[in-house]
Amino acid sequence: MKILVVGTGYVGLVTGACLADVGIDVCCIDIDVQKIERLRKGILPIYEPGLDEIVSRNYKSGRLSFHTSLAEHLEGVEAVFIAVGTPPNEDGSADMKYVLAVAQEVGKHIQQYTVVITKSTVPVGSSAEVHKAIRRALDERGADIPFDVASNPEFLKEGAAVADFMKPDRIVLGVSTERAREVLLKVYHPFVLNGHPLLFMDIPSAEMTKYAANAMLATRISFMNDIAALCELTGADVNKVRQGIGSDPRIGSKFLYAGIGYGGSCFPKDVKALIRTGNKFEHKLRILEAVEEVNEDQKKLLPKKIRQHFGTLRGKTIAVWGLAFKPNTDDMREAPSLVLIESLLAEGASVRVFDPVAMAEARHFLEESVIWCSDIYEAAQAADAIALVTEWNEFRLPEWDRIGASLNSKVVFDGRNIYDEAQLNKLGFTYYCVGKG
Repeated sequence: MKILVVGTGYVGLVTGACLADVGIDVCCIDIDVQKIERLRKGILPIYEPGLDEIVSRNYKSGRLSFHTSLAEHLEGVEAVFIAVGTPPNEDGSADMKYVLAVAQEVGKHIQQYTVVITKSTVPVGSSAEVHKAIRRALDERGADIPFDVASNPEFLKEGAAVADFMKPDRIVLGVSTERAREVLLKVYHPFVLNGHPLLFMDIPSAEMTKYAANAMLATRISFMNDIAALCELTGADVNKVRQGIGSDPRIGSKFLYAGIGYGGSCFPKDVKALIRTGNKFEHKLRILEAVEEVNEDQKKLLPKKIRQHFGTLRGKTIAVWGLAFKPNTDDMREAPSLVLIESLLAEGASVRVFDPVAMAEARHFLEESVIWCSDIYEAAQAADAIALVTEWNEFRLPEWDRIGASLNSKVVFDGRNIYDEAQLNKLGFTYYCVGKG
């Protein structure tokens, strides 16, 4: 079986590599010539654990290839996955221009029946727009070639994307014809053998499922952050509250950790897009509007706590541990660290930063006025406080005696609640966390 995956970003590259790994002949297409050349050399555009190995293995075997021309590689293809970006417009809605450009290109060049599958996160109704774009291109050619459009949203966690794809909780497939269903069954047959559920549904429901899933997870995060704020005012401990409610099987424990807000490429964008979809249909999504508002406020929590402790930040030096929006990724999009660092710099502080993976990517977002360090110990040198932003495993058990000796003042602001307050207090540290009065 031969398929095309258009787009070699996070979703496209993981999708192409993993499908190649189960024996499918996959051509990954991208208009970025430099990116394609680098991929052919084994240089990946993103950091994702295990992805470099699976790309290398399948590229060497010939099952995975990288090209810049969609038209030249459509012959014999049974399915085309559209996995290009859908960045937010100024009003928060998803920008469909890249998706529709691919659809138009497919319509210009397909020669046989093809299923075109939207893998990109797209608003409800987008697959119908994709279908129209392909049909218009075919009409302009005077061609009557059969095709179908389907929806196959991704549910990949950054930092665990390969495992999520190879061992999915579920595979959601929106189809409108039996012929499209058969093609998708063929694509995902290796996963059926492993017992992973295929959930076939209509296309609008598949499109909505993606947004609803991310919106629910974002809601749980913002709910706990709102509760954390109340815990600080009442003297309660949000960590104990989380354990108490998470033990209820109706609630469960996942995504109930208080912190300094969610970031990344999915939750912020998808919550905004779903709110805009609601507005389009004159349905106000009041809960999600509150979710978004709480999250934006939560990103300002660490700057607020640091400011309250010191009074003024002018002349202070703050060590920031972690830059990526979450561990095991170099993704800096909507990262809480950016809000913190921007605030610290604006108030006259000096900022020393370290992240195990995201330093190179962070340079695209941060001013050169920050001090780039080689590890957490260098970042702590002569700092007045430490701000933990990203809970990388290697940050969990630092040598506190060594760190304390290098600090100007022994203050820790724990934005992810990973440290033991009693231990740090015993060592002479002043400790601040999230959601503890």
